[in-house]
Amino acid sequence: MREILGKIPTILMLVSPILITATGGMICERSGVVNIALEGLMVFGAFAAATAHFFLEPLLGPNSVWVALLVGACAGMVFSYIHAFASISLNADQTVSGTGINLLANGITIFLAQVFFKQDRTKQFMLGMMPGTGGIYPTAWIALTVVLVTWFVLYRIPFGLRLRSCGENPQAAASVGIDVLRTRYIAVLTSGLLAGLAGGCLVLTTNTQFNSTTVNGHGFIALAVVSFGRWRPSGIAGASVLFGTALAFSIIASDFTVLRSMPTELFNIMPYAITLLTLVIFSGKNYAPRAAGRPYEKGSS
Repeated sequence: MREILGKIPTILMLVSPILITATGGMICERSGVVNIALEGLMVFGAFAAATAHFFLEPLLGPNSVWVALLVGACAGMVFSYIHAFASISLNADQTVSGTGINLLANGITIFLAQVFFKQDRTKQFMLGMMPGTGGIYPTAWIALTVVLVTWFVLYRIPFGLRLRSCGENPQAAASVGIDVLRTRYIAVLTSGLLAGLAGGCLVLTTNTQFNSTTVNGHGFIALAVVSFGRWRPSGIAGASVLFGTALAFSIIASDFTVLRSMPTELFNIMPYAITLLTLVIFSGKNYAPRAAGRPYEKGSS
């Protein structure tokens, strides 16, 4: 039991980026826009945060971490505007738009890394996100704050009701004066901001530099978490713990005597196997917002 308790900081370190990203994905889909670009937006956020931290650390010391997280969040929001414009203003296929951003992310970040650092990764920085109380990274508290604020916004203030109505029946929402397009823009940009923030949290806790494998599927896992969590804050919180723990075991399994005899490949594929399994289990159950993925046109019925 003591061994398991000692691994809680590592588990929370990996749960936090997934929970933050999944919260953004939930907000986006609740408004009626599917955002499969979460992976790419995390990549942009991770690169921007790592780059900002590297250059600012000599000037600001440990405080550069917080500036780097802000830069990462802003980078994710800026690039999410591409998806918002394509899927909301141009009524483009949301899956194609999101896939394009995912492909764009790796190309742009590797190119910029070569421009800034003469290699396909950022240079190592001296400090990551420093552990807080009890060895738990501050990213855990950031994730908890994000999901609680999201719950409050969605279920306790009028804007949350308007956002959810846009994802269920945008024509009915528009008929009572709700600006569906504006609401969806806010939701997509918010999801980009949170995905970029999550990318920064990931790179500043698990690595000392950004490379092409830093994000390594976390955005796609977050998409599965949204589905597994039934598009509810409490659901995605529980699902994030499940998936984050599975990811953590690929790192900490060798620390447990009873697990050392098992092949490490088993724990490496566990998060992705769970992702596929949950998608199969919930494939026949429709908990998604009814208008998710459907373009909205004024005056249509």
